[in-house]
Amino acid sequence: MREGGLDKHQLAGLDHRERGFSRPVEFEEAGECFCAVLRYETVRISTEPHPAQDAALLALIQALHTQGYRQLRTQVSFRNGIYLGSQELWVEYPDPAPPVKPEGLLSKIAGWFRPRTQSNTPS
Repeated sequence: MREGGLDKHQLAGLDHRERGFSRPVEFEEAGECFCAVLRYETVRISTEPHPAQDAALLALIQALHTQGYRQLRTQVSFRNGIYLGSQELWVEYPDPAPPVKPEGLLSKIAGWFRPRTQSNTPS
């Protein structure tokens, strides 16, 4: 194990059911690499090994985004094994853009019957 200990982050946001949560993210060593681990309810999410803890944390955030988690943010609570409390600033991770849904035939037909907005230009 490396000297000084591993980092720990607090992760907060909305889960895939739009419920707010706040849980610790811990890191595990995998040889010379690190895995980020989140335990939430009955689920344990762990990343593949990454060369740095920050890279593993980012991979965890991306994995959560693909599972529908939103408004994610983290705060370092332990750095190199030293407790920081809530001294550090929160880091926010923007939600990915929603997928573009192709417009179906029924939507196009319904659009024909929607009222049109009038422009406010004088005649």
